[in-house]
Amino acid sequence: MNYTDLVRGAAHAPFEGWDLGVFAGRFTEENTSWDFAELVRSRLTDGDALLDLGTGGGEFLSGLAPLPPGTTATESYPPNVPVARRLLAPLGVRVIDTSDEDDDSLPLPDAAFGLVTSRHESYAPAEIARVLRGGGVFVTQQVGGRDLAELNEALGAPGHGYSHWDLASARAGLAGAGFEIVDVREELVPAAFHDIGAVLLFLRITPWQIPGFDADRYDARLRALHARLNSGSPLTVRSHRFVITARRPLTP
Repeated sequence: MNYTDLVRGAAHAPFEGWDLGVFAGRFTEENTSWDFAELVRSRLTDGDALLDLGTGGGEFLSGLAPLPPGTTATESYPPNVPVARRLLAPLGVRVIDTSDEDDDSLPLPDAAFGLVTSRHESYAPAEIARVLRGGGVFVTQQVGGRDLAELNEALGAPGHGYSHWDLASARAGLAGAGFEIVDVREELVPAAFHDIGAVLLFLRITPWQIPGFDADRYDARLRALHARLNSGSPLTVRSHRFVITARRPLTP
């Protein structure tokens, strides 16, 4: 497919929730040494209500079913809310629209949950501590600040605004909110882009990667990268991931 068609396709490709199936064979990524779903699943109990932050279209959470009674999810991107409700309502999950909330605040009562999860969603440590009951657990996988830095370099673009975000800073924030750190891991996972349409679609759905990205502004670099990819030489990048399991101490 020629460059113009790939650009047009990336601009108009439908994308709903957080279903990455559209990237099959076009953006490939190795697995982390941990399985985040299993880390969460091992903490699920019937007696502890679950809160999932930034559930997207509910794809990840639905894969954990059966879910504990009282499971709740939040989502701050308005178009994803009805998608998540459509998928999660049959599983008994309440989905809360948090698009009007500031500073990662949660419109939820104190000590309401035994388990809080966040897969690639920002959070405020103090808010997590507030909604967890004593002895409750927070499990999060985060996208670190070095994520896909090679893509920005290939396009001559500046780095994104969260380059400081890594395991050390996240761990310090949770410890400062009184959490006991149970487990931590961090990796740079090999990945690759195989066509320029995948690059452009990725940048369309992750506007934080290159803030203010505009294809016309990067036309020369994009065309050069297209020629490289079209010759069968993928753009090798690294996905920055880290995972933390932390426990809120029992109150005296």
